[in-house]
Amino acid sequence: MRPLADEIRPQTLDEVAGQKHLLGEGAMLRRMIESGTSANLIFYGPSGTGKTTVANIIAKRTSKTLYHLNATTASLSDVKDVISDVDTMLAPNGVLLYLDEIQYFNKKQQQSLLEFMENGKITLIASTTENPYFYVYNALLSRSTVFEFKPLTADETLPAVERALSIVRRRSPLPFSWEESVPGTIAAACGGDVRKAVNAVELLYQAAHPVDGGLYVTREDTLQIAQRSAMRYDREGDDHYDLLSALQKSIRGSDPDAAVYYLGRLLAAGDLLSPCRRLLVIAAEDVGLAYPQGIVITKACVDAALQLGLPEARIPLAEAALALATAPKSNSTIQAIDAAMADAEHGASGEIPRHLKNVHADSAGSDPAPKYRYPHSYPNHYVAQRYLPEELGDKQYYQYGENKLEQSAKRYWDGVKGGTP
Repeated sequence: MRPLADEIRPQTLDEVAGQKHLLGEGAMLRRMIESGTSANLIFYGPSGTGKTTVANIIAKRTSKTLYHLNATTASLSDVKDVISDVDTMLAPNGVLLYLDEIQYFNKKQQQSLLEFMENGKITLIASTTENPYFYVYNALLSRSTVFEFKPLTADETLPAVERALSIVRRRSPLPFSWEESVPGTIAAACGGDVRKAVNAVELLYQAAHPVDGGLYVTREDTLQIAQRSAMRYDREGDDHYDLLSALQKSIRGSDPDAAVYYLGRLLAAGDLLSPCRRLLVIAAEDVGLAYPQGIVITKACVDAALQLGLPEARIPLAEAALALATAPKSNSTIQAIDAAMADAEHGASGEIPRHLKNVHADSAGSDPAPKYRYPHSYPNHYVAQRYLPEELGDKQYYQYGENKLEQSAKRYWDGVKGGTP
């Protein structure tokens, strides 16, 4: 019998649940698909949000031969087998390769695709549940367009659940029915994951109660089946990214109780990697130079958590969250780098002062530019000289934070620089 998840899979863009920001009328991805563009694409988002479905729809609109690899099990030889079919009778018009979970391919495996992407013989559609800017090789990213798929709301999931129940009812040799609240309960409990919702329907059918010669599913059965899913997303629509945002904002707001609560929800749902990454960001972004040891402690806790795995990983991660929540706060670091990058991105590059270049002024000919002065040869290891390009004047990017540690550093350097001619 055909798998339910396969039978229910949408065949057109209009049938895809959710993702209106990508597939609604006039949306960029929809326009690209309908125009028949053979662009390299990366689909990023949680499981069960339509990434594979959209890739299949794209494949039907092209004359290229479709190959499907999963990076969790595929090897470099599998990639080579696909490439070997290019320009043969098996793939006369080129290859459309759908590569699922690309984050599990190493750099060499990803690089093996580049040459064929360049000449158009392979069109790549890759999917990932992890941030592609962290896990996908830069050269491959630069040749692709990234689209983010978002978790579905309960309302967006409900039609797929109702359709799955109808298919199961039609297949069943016995009358199959359910409590009125069952479809909505499945849709709300499965956290925006249509695949998980469809699987829940199959499990509920298999465990249905025999009643009056038929099969019957109750709301209580549904809650038990979907219990783990409900941990990840609550019925008000909280999702993975909302929990991470709440974790960061609670730590930024110095609320240790809220910090461990949101961390606990993430860990109870089985998510270990996301809070590890977010805690490292928080240590630099929100604690920063007010307590520079914060990132050292956090890194040690994250390393310990990754080595231990769940459930023990909860202990060092809680230590990091509580240490950061109760630490003094400063965002001077992110403000400084964002201001500097904004200038660089808007063309405020300027010429690097000659005495800072690798070829020093005293060995570069007759240019009378000032010589580089070695700070360690001067009192307090400091000497006044120009470091920023002339075009930027005396631009200040870093502003000392109003905390004890940064103010102490400010007083020190005000004293040293104030006495320097």
